[in-house]
Amino acid sequence: MLAEQHGAARNTAREAIRILAEQGLVTAKHGRGVFVREPQRLFRFGSDRYSIKNRETGLTPFRLETQRQGKTARIEVPSIAREVPPADVAERLKVAGDDASVVHRENHYFADDEPVQIVSTYLRWEEAQGTLLMEKKSGPNGIYGRLEELGHVMTRVRDEISARMPTPDEASVLDLLPGVPVLEVLHTSLDQNGEPFEVTRYVHRADLTGLLYELPVEQ
Repeated sequence: MLAEQHGAARNTAREAIRILAEQGLVTAKHGRGVFVREPQRLFRFGSDRYSIKNRETGLTPFRLETQRQGKTARIEVPSIAREVPPADVAERLKVAGDDASVVHRENHYFADDEPVQIVSTYLRWEEAQGTLLMEKKSGPNGIYGRLEELGHVMTRVRDEISARMPTPDEASVLDLLPGVPVLEVLHTSLDQNGEPFEVTRYVHRADLTGLLYELPVEQ
């Protein structure tokens, strides 16, 4: 129909659709046709997502963000394991990089059943072992509630943000179209003593996720 409407050859129309699909502008649905994508971005609110006032809701930051934006959250926890940390995580968490010094919790996050981010959280093994931090359901207020019980009150965060192309595994989990990049946020939580106690790598679908930060200007 597209070829007939514009008086173009079928091969030309197919190539145009292929290019649009690679750019994430259209989606081909088997047996139904090709549809223009109208993605509604899910925003990560960097300014207040860890605010103490939000604890009153009893929701984790992601669930609260999706609720605010009229979406339904779903979280899968495919693995929780003791591991040797990646070098960048070991450096930021101040743990041994050549030993199984961390617990790695991998979560897959969905908004309205669409995969939007992969979340890899790293905690010190010596603190997490034998606690709810080793369980898929970590209790009220999520892992931050349990970390507070261990004496870590989050007072400052550091987010390092970059854009890149996904790995094959990431593209598969996030159901990415060809050519769609990801946003990576390497997050470090620091406690009341200025010590890091949690490092999380967020890998966001760039076509479905936005980052919103409102920060005071230092005087």
